[in-house]
Amino acid sequence: MRRKGTSAGAPIDRPPPATARRGVANLFEALPSPETGECFDQLLHCRNLRVERIVSSAQPEPTWYDQTQDEWVLLLCGHATLQVGDERLELGAGDYTFLPAHTRHRVIATSAQPPCVWLAIHLDPAD
Repeated sequence: MRRKGTSAGAPIDRPPPATARRGVANLFEALPSPETGECFDQLLHCRNLRVERIVSSAQPEPTWYDQTQDEWVLLLCGHATLQVGDERLELGAGDYTFLPAHTRHRVIATSAQPPCVWLAIHLDPAD
């Protein structure tokens, strides 16, 4: 689910959430509230592994994605509908799925309350 983060159509480039405690952050701290699309916060990037927090608006962009990297996503809160190829997946809090590289997919619907908060793990191709 690699999408450009938007809020009212403008790209969002935000630093990851942080706390005053060294090496400790809270995934639910300072949640953004995008009007449309999603906000992405990169939490970790180490070699070919990337971890992101994604917060969805109630108005997802209907773009189809075909990514070069594998992606594992966990819906932490909210409800969402994904379309993966010809299949629709209904997800609730705690549900996760694996999207191998070049698996065509898109987000069809996301809840407004509670908002959809995701944890995404991307495995980029080895160089």
